[in-house]
Amino acid sequence: MKQKLKTKAKAIAQNPHTKQALASMKPEKNFWGISGVVLFFFVPEIIAFFWGADITAYAKNELLTPHDFLETQYYEMLVMLFEEGVSYLNLAIGMALLVWLFF
Repeated sequence: MKQKLKTKAKAIAQNPHTKQALASMKPEKNFWGISGVVLFFFVPEIIAFFWGADITAYAKNELLTPHDFLETQYYEMLVMLFEEGVSYLNLAIGMALLVWLFF
């Protein structure tokens, strides 16, 4: 079973369609590629590190007052996003994409 999985994985890795799909996912080495990785993976974590507790406290305070459905959902999403603090998974993915970008 283990050998069968290894041969299947090698066949997938050597498939030209897989290589083409992997190349199309790679960010480009230009301003937009680098800034996209930074904006989507690092900036939210920096905001969560410095202001996550303040944002969570504000959102929980706003949930105590009555709002319509969309505002309530908005504040619940803010609590969900910033309650945990920094996501090391996002930072690891961002670092991996930057390393992949330059090599």
